[in-house]
Amino acid sequence: MSFRFFKSTFLFLLISAAACGNTSRENSKTSSQEDSSSVHQQEEPRLKLGAERTDYYLPFLEGKKVGLVGNQTSIIPTESGNVHLVDTLLSLKVDLRKVFAPEHGFRGTADAGEAVEDGKDPRTGLPVISLYGNNKKPTAEQLKDLDVLIFDLQDVGVRFYTYISTLHYIMEAAAENEIEVLVFDRPNPNGHFIDGPVLEPQHQSFVGMHPVPVVHGMTIGEYATMINGESWLKNKIQPSLQVIKMENYDRNEPYELPVKPSPNLPNAKAVNLYPSLCFFEGTNVNAGRGTDKQFQVFGSPFLPNDKYLFSYVPQSNEGAKSPKHLGKTCYGKDLSNTPNLDFLNLEWLIEAYNLTSRKEEFFNSFFTKLAGTKKLQHQIESRMSAKEIRASWKPGLEEYAKVREKYLLYY
Repeated sequence: MSFRFFKSTFLFLLISAAACGNTSRENSKTSSQEDSSSVHQQEEPRLKLGAERTDYYLPFLEGKKVGLVGNQTSIIPTESGNVHLVDTLLSLKVDLRKVFAPEHGFRGTADAGEAVEDGKDPRTGLPVISLYGNNKKPTAEQLKDLDVLIFDLQDVGVRFYTYISTLHYIMEAAAENEIEVLVFDRPNPNGHFIDGPVLEPQHQSFVGMHPVPVVHGMTIGEYATMINGESWLKNKIQPSLQVIKMENYDRNEPYELPVKPSPNLPNAKAVNLYPSLCFFEGTNVNAGRGTDKQFQVFGSPFLPNDKYLFSYVPQSNEGAKSPKHLGKTCYGKDLSNTPNLDFLNLEWLIEAYNLTSRKEEFFNSFFTKLAGTKKLQHQIESRMSAKEIRASWKPGLEEYAKVREKYLLYY
């Protein structure tokens, strides 16, 4: 064997070894990348609603007669679709005796403010008792055969959205009749901020019962603990309260509701704009009722068509049988494509007031109930800017934030 052959063979083996080493390192690197990618692709922990945590809450219901405060939002997501909590409880052999329905009814189709009659759930035959109209608070007679009330409604985090007022009356009635309350917690789609004027006690109504800002920034479970903790019920009574918390909830993560919480909040954009546009309900401006963009547009026959090029004609529809300015052309703005807000926008309201041809008719008495104060109307009428008005809210918001902090269940 010649030296030249030996040298060539040696070099070949050396290069091959190096190549194998590189290949090994490349394989190791690829494997590491795949492992890293696999870890990266692992799903974030899934949000688990209070209503889903059956193993946790069933012991609270064992051997007890149960009532449910619920509506079309009282659902549990499953792989095959959403299942109503009524059906889940019955399948789990819970002794469910009756259902209490808030504004808009058990199926969530009634107009805002429309009286809803008592009746029966056609699927289960359970009696359904309306908690709207003249009977906002369950009577002792309606509660006499119950040990526990489950509260499971999808709130949107706004003071004048009346589900938190229903919560107040449920807790009060439960305390008076020695009935336990279980709140099945759900996300607040507007839970990442607080804003607006704090309600003044003299302006308390069903669209504002507590000294909180327009956007309160709490889940319904957190809000229930605040009602108890701040002794807001009549005679400072407190029911036995248990909040069935969610798992893996982050209030700063966007949350889109799986079903409409009420007829005139059809989508995530409407829910986001609702705190700002609902003030128009206390004016002569239509806020989209009678259209397919409820709380995403606003308009009025009294706004100038040379300033407002967008127009629409409100018609009778589900949730708005007789909308404001029915059949009349309204000039205003389409806000359905605006970026999501993390504050309460006053600019649209102020602009509409400044441009309306009917200033003397712009505000009505409902506006003060929505605002929770007379100051906001006076500030707009005196031509204060949005920035100046918002600055006036700061002391109240700072004080409220301290109270709210005590009752937060999620961070």
